[in-house]
Amino acid sequence: MDALTLIGTVTLVHLLALISPGPDFVMACRNTLTHSRTVGIWTAVGFGLGIMVHISYAFLGLSWLIVNNTLVFTIIQYLGAFYLMYVGIQSLRHFQSQVDATTAPAQRTMSRLRAVRMGFMTNVLNPKATLFFLSLFSTLLTPTVSPTTLMVISIILVTSTVLWFSLVALLISHPRFVAVLKRHEKAVQHFFGWLLIAIGGGLVAASWFW
Repeated sequence: MDALTLIGTVTLVHLLALISPGPDFVMACRNTLTHSRTVGIWTAVGFGLGIMVHISYAFLGLSWLIVNNTLVFTIIQYLGAFYLMYVGIQSLRHFQSQVDATTAPAQRTMSRLRAVRMGFMTNVLNPKATLFFLSLFSTLLTPTVSPTTLMVISIILVTSTVLWFSLVALLISHPRFVAVLKRHEKAVQHFFGWLLIAIGGGLVAASWFW
């Protein structure tokens, strides 16, 4: 497979993986709708940084260790599951504190650093992303691929991740859409909280059968 075909193939596969709903998508929607469009975009930046970690361990050969060591992958899976459940629980508790506190508007703003960190942790500890990159580097991106091609692909993977989830943040933060959601703010907050908990619980349950 020539370089251009390989780049196109990997890009298409990655875009399909991005579009399919998962923990990253839920977190992007949650941060955008419960905070702001800006927070959603910075969360997308965090996802991009997480992609860099997945690419790095694949480059360094650590993918072999993860593939051949069930314990390592299980630890990643449990960390990701518990992190999602933690954020979900915090989401449920955070809304209650907003209702009770007189300084609620000031508490609603999430810092850029925290948004990036949340996106980063969600992506790095996402077993779906881990499995995707393990399969990608074991089938398409073999050691025979040139360093230049790998570099181009890496830039595309990181950039497309940030752009896609930034687009998600822009679309779901449209004023008309937000105006409707504001009338059901508590339900929205609880929905994403319970959804994150459910995804985390699903990952734990899935680990028993893998």
